[in-house]
Order: sequence, then C-alpha cells, then structure tokens
Amino acid sequence: MANFAVDVVERAPAQRLAIVELARDGTRREWPFGQLARSARDLAGHLHREHGVRRGGTVLTLVGNRPEWAVAMVACFRQGYVVLPCNEQLRAKDLALRIAVCRPAAVVCDARNEDVLTASGWDGPTVWVAGAASLPASADPPPPADLSALDECLITFTSGTAGEPKAAVHGQRYLAGQRVQAEHWLAAQPGDLVWCTAASGWSKSARNAFVAPWIRGAAALLHDARFDPAERLDVIDRERVNVLCMAPTEYRVIAKRAALRPIGSLTGLVAAGEALNPEVLRAWQEATGLQIRDGYGQTETGQLTGTAPGADVRPGSMGRPLPGIGLSVDEGELVVDPATVPTFFLRYLGDARPPAMTGAPWRTGDRVTRDEHGFLFFEGRTDDVIISAGYRIGPFEVESALVAHEAVAEAAVVAAPDDERGSVVRAVVVLRDGFVPSGDLARTLQDHVKQQTAPYKYPRRVDFADELPKTASGKVRRALLREQG
Repeated sequence: MANFAVDVVERAPAQRLAIVELARDGTRREWPFGQLARSARDLAGHLHREHGVRRGGTVLTLVGNRPEWAVAMVACFRQGYVVLPCNEQLRAKDLALRIAVCRPAAVVCDARNEDVLTASGWDGPTVWVAGAASLPASADPPPPADLSALDECLITFTSGTAGEPKAAVHGQRYLAGQRVQAEHWLAAQPGDLVWCTAASGWSKSARNAFVAPWIRGAAALLHDARFDPAERLDVIDRERVNVLCMAPTEYRVIAKRAALRPIGSLTGLVAAGEALNPEVLRAWQEATGLQIRDGYGQTETGQLTGTAPGADVRPGSMGRPLPGIGLSVDEGELVVDPATVPTFFLRYLGDARPPAMTGAPWRTGDRVTRDEHGFLFFEGRTDDVIISAGYRIGPFEVESALVAHEAVAEAAVVAAPDDERGSVVRAVVVLRDGFVPSGDLARTLQDHVKQQTAPYKYPRRVDFADELPKTASGKVRRALLREQG
C-alpha cells in the first residue's frame, strides 16, 4: 500500500458506503467513497494552490467527528502532507503548544472553533469548514504523491498522563500497518458499520474511526455529539452498528448509568486504553451476549495486543501479542521489539536520533503480568505502583473493587505520602446519582475493598470528587491526583 488515499479510498467502488454522518443538529447523511475521494482531491488542491502547502508540510486539523475531518486526513495522506489532527476539547494553550512544536503550514478548522484557534495565537493560512457544502472545489487537483513507507505521515501527541505531551511522528507505513489489528482485533467484515467513538485528534480515533474499517471494506459511523449513555445505545440500535470500539470509561459509564439491552446488529465489542473492570465485562456480556475484547497499544507504537474474535476472553486481560509482534516482560515491564511493529513511530519531534532506528528495545513504562497461555494483564504504569509498608500495590485491582460497589461510578487510586508507611493508598471516588459523600460511606467503601481483595490494599484515604481529572482522550491523570494529594 504505497498511498492509502489512492489504494483504499480512490480505488474503492464509487458507490460503496464510506461514512454515515450523524450531525449535531440531528441530520443524517451517507457519504459514498466517490464523494469522499472527490472532496479529498479538491481540498488537497486548495491547500496546494491557495496556501502553498507542499509535500512534507504539516497541516493541523481542528474538526470534530464529522466527514470534513476524514476528508482533510485523506487529502493529506494523498499528497504526503503531514497531518496533525487535534481534538476540539483542547484549549488555546494546548493548541499554542502544538503550533509551536509542529509549525504547521496551514490549518483546517471547523468554524465553530474559531475563537479557540484565534486565542492560540495562530494567524496563518486557514481553511474554514462548516459542513460538506463549505469544502472547497477544485477543477485541477494535483497528482497523488509517490510515497515510501518511511515518509512522514501523521503527528499524534501523547496523552500527557505523566508529564508534558510529546509529538510522535508516524510514517506512511502506519496506515498500511493497521491491517494487522484490523484483521485480528477490530475484525470488521465487508459491508459492516464500525463505530469508533474516540474523539478526533487521538491516535486511536483515526486508525479505528475510518482507516482500519476501510481497509476491511467496512463503513465508518461519525457521530458529532457529546457523550450521553442512553443516547449512545439508541444510536447503536437505530444505525445497526456491527462493531463498536469505545474507551473503557465509556463502557463503564454506560453499564452504570444506562439500561443495557440486547442489540441484534452487534457482532463485536472492543476496547483499549485502560483495563476494564470484571463487573463491567459481565454486564455487557449478559445484556448483549458479546464479550468485550480488550487490546493495548500506545501513541508511539500503535496496536500491540488484542483478543481475537472467537478466542476465549480472559477477564482483565488485554489479550495476546498480535501476529508478528515481538513483546517480552522484563522485571514486570512490557518491552517491545520495534523491528516487529509495522506501526512503530519514527521519532519525537525535536529528537536527533529516531527511536525506530536505534535497534534498542522500547520500554513501554507499563507493568504487566503474563499467564501460562500468553495472555497479558495490565497492572498499571511503572510510576503508578504504590509501595506501602513494604507492600507493592497496583492501582487497578483497588479501582476494580471500588467500582464494583453500587455507590461508585468511577474511582482512581494513587499513592499519598505517609510518615509511617512511606505511602498509603488514596482513592478518589465519583459517586453515582443518589449517593452523597460521608464518613460512613467512606468506611463502607474501605470495608468493601477489604472484602474484595487483600486487606492491606484497602484505601486508607477516601476522597470524594464530582469528576476525575482526565486528559482529553479520557485517561485519568493520576500524576495530577498525586500532586493534589
């Protein structure tokens, strides 16, 4: 696959469904591949002629989960522009950081994001979009670029759970490399409808919102609306979604706050980002008859593991290495052989020596265990481990015990300093509707954890919060909780 836009988008049957669009105003449109390809060629030509963008130049996108975002991405893939997709939840300072680091040649921005883009200090070339009719037309698009696997293609910023986000640069091989997880984890079939709910701007969104589905001959659902648990189930049912890819937080909240029910069209449920709690897995399986197949990857690596369709799901496991991927466990840390990973990144912007070229193993910073059948189980970040009175305590098991209680909607566990024990377990808890914070409830939750797991793991501090601090991609910012504690 030399050029994803040509080989996958332009060579698809023109009338084949590419995107189902659900807009914020309630309108619904279907985009066939022919329309998508024309729009991408037109935008590519407009960026080239009107704004001087050339191969290797960076284009920042600030568009929500709507077809104009996919059009902009495909236009960049076609011409060899390096695309930097940004999430609409970013604030002006976040955009300013990305602009300073990546120095884009142009921006493609939804008109509704004009204020935040202006506040970021950007005053360069901008293509404003506000629906399909606003996309530029072009009578003479440039020819597609002849690309190599290592030509730069995509910039994605890390989540910043433990510090400042970093800009990871991926090559064109990142797009072709999605075939591995598309076949062995996402596993959409030709003609299926896939809904990856990840917001535009994060590594999982582009690759599973449309890249992997299109590789498999499936269509993508793009729903431009805020998360609402009950409404999400209605959309899945009404649109007859076949494969659903959501963040663990979304699966958890829907299980807690919406009435799960059988949905006949669903054939696959997948999750990645953080480990799922056993009671959430049970709730979805009992309601839908399907097991959530977990997977694991990083911004820098792309997808590394997954539970294949038809394989036994091990509760709490992120599956086994995808075919051909070389993983090992060194003193409890997951380590990657970059030479075996077709989606491994090229470099961080600003680094003189690309990690992919050093030949050194890639240390993920994630603690895992592996059972006798090769299934991997996430335990936490290496810097998340809590050492209390000599005990090593992983946060995930305590969090799972807490959210199993009927009063708890979400929970995060971190270390808090203690004069005698060095550290103690501190839990920050978000309660479900109908429950109010109290000392009695805190003691009830402590007793509950003692019953669910080894007593020394129970949280000696329980704090209540209206919400957990999270990155824009939905991951809990445990580093910030530690600082606040």
